[in-house]
Amino acid sequence: MAENTPDQPADQGAQSARGLDLPYTIKRGQELDLGGAFTPPPGDPVSHFGAGLAKTMASNVFLSGLPLDFALQNTGFFTAPFADRVHATDVSADEGAREINVVLDNGVTRTARFFGSQGAITIPLGETGVFFEPSVVEPDPAEQQDCVWSDDPVGIDAPDGVDGSLLADALDIMFDESVMTAACLVTHKGRVIAERYRDGITVGTPLESWSMGKSVTATMVGRLIHQDVYELDQPAPIPAWQAPGDPRAGIRIRDILNMSSGLRFRAMQDPDYDPSIGYPDHLYVYTGGIDAAAFAAALPQQWKPGTVGRYRNCDPVLGNLLVRLATEGEDDLAAYHAFPQRALFDPLGITSFTIETDPYGTFLTQGYEFATARDWAKLGNLYLQDGVWNGERLLPEGFAGFVATLAPGWVADKRPIYGGFFWINGDGHLPVPKDAYYMGGAGDQRTLMIPSHDLCVVRLGHYGGFPASTAKFHGMLAKLMEAVPPS
Repeated sequence: MAENTPDQPADQGAQSARGLDLPYTIKRGQELDLGGAFTPPPGDPVSHFGAGLAKTMASNVFLSGLPLDFALQNTGFFTAPFADRVHATDVSADEGAREINVVLDNGVTRTARFFGSQGAITIPLGETGVFFEPSVVEPDPAEQQDCVWSDDPVGIDAPDGVDGSLLADALDIMFDESVMTAACLVTHKGRVIAERYRDGITVGTPLESWSMGKSVTATMVGRLIHQDVYELDQPAPIPAWQAPGDPRAGIRIRDILNMSSGLRFRAMQDPDYDPSIGYPDHLYVYTGGIDAAAFAAALPQQWKPGTVGRYRNCDPVLGNLLVRLATEGEDDLAAYHAFPQRALFDPLGITSFTIETDPYGTFLTQGYEFATARDWAKLGNLYLQDGVWNGERLLPEGFAGFVATLAPGWVADKRPIYGGFFWINGDGHLPVPKDAYYMGGAGDQRTLMIPSHDLCVVRLGHYGGFPASTAKFHGMLAKLMEAVPPS
C-alpha cells in the first residue's frame, strides 16, 4: 500500500523547516511512555482500502452529485489513496440500490450503500447491511437574524473600507485550475463579501470536508456542556474505563478535545510514524467496518492524560461516543442522530449537513461528513460571535476561547499548532494574524476564523488539487489581509 497523505493541514508538513524540534518531540514522547507496544489492527489493508474507496465514492456520487468517473479521479484520496487505486479492478454504481461496488485484485468486493440521513456506510465484510436502524433527520431551520444571506452566489460585495478589487484577486488565486477549488467564500462581520463555485457546484452542493468534522464534534460536546450535561474538566464517563484502578478513568473531556488523551493509537501524523509496522489505527476507524467507539474505548494508555499532544482519530471518535451516551434513546438511535440538527444546526439555519456513521450508528465526524461552504461559514461565524446566535447562547461562555487556545500537551511538545479540535496559527504558519484558528481537513478543506479582522474564510476543494492548493490558499489569505483592514 502507498503511504497515505496525512489529513492534518498540509502546512504542518514543513514545520521542521520552521524550527519544529522533531527529535525533541519524539524523545519526549519516548521518555513519558508508560510502557507497551502498538498492535496493528486486523484485516487486509487492500480490503480496508476498498472500504474507504467504496464509501467515499458513494458519498461523492449520492450526496455531492458528482459523476463517478470524476469522483474516482479527483476525490477521496485520504482513506483511498490514488496510488492504491490499482487494486480496484472495477468500480460501479448501482443507482437503484444507491450502492457503490468495488472489486479488488485480492478477490474481495467492498460495497458502500447510501442510507439517507446517515450518509454512505461501507457494509462490513460478510454482512448484507448495517447493525442499526437508520433514522430520518429533516432540517427545521429557525428564522434567522444573524447571517441572512441571499439565495444566489454573492460574487464580490465589498463593504466600505474593504478593497473589492483585491477580494476578486484573492478568489482568482484560489480558483487557479490546478488546485480544483470547488467552493470558496469569505464573510466579514457576518456578511458574505466574496463567493465563488467551480462549474457544476452550486450554493447548495454538500462537499467532502474531512477532518473539519472534528470541530463539529467539539461543538456538539460544547453544546452539551452548555446544557449542563457535561463539564469540560470532568473525567470522561466512558463505561469501559470505570473499573477500579483503570488509569483511563482520569482522562478528562478537556484532554480528549485537546487531542491529549494519551491513548496508544497509531496515526500517520505521529512524529515517529513508521508505515512498516502495518495499517494505521487512524484509518482503521474509518475503514474497518467496526464499532469505532468500542475500538477507541478499548485502547490502553500510552501517556498520562493531558501531557502529550498527538493528532489521533481515537479522540474525536471518543468525543462522538460522549455525544451518543448523552443523547441516545432507550430503544433506538433516532434522538442521537437528530441531536446535531436539533441542538445546533437548526438554530444556525444550517440545512445541508450529513454526518455519516460507522455500521453501528456512531458518528464518524473525525472526517466523514458533508456540507456546503455556506453552512461551514455559519458554524465559523458562531465562533466569531463567541457561541451566541440570534441573541441566544448556544455554547458556554468562553468555549470559543478554549478551542482557540493552544493545548498544554502540544505546547510542551514544542508544537504550538493545536487547541480543542481546532488548529491554531500559534506559530504563524499561515499569513494571517496569530489569533486565527481553523477547522482543517484533508485536501486543504478549511474554515478559518480571524477574530482580529472579523473574517471567516471557507475553502472546499476536490482532493485532486492537493497539495498544489496549499500555496494558493496561502496566497489568497495574504491578498485578503491586504483587502480587509483589522476590525
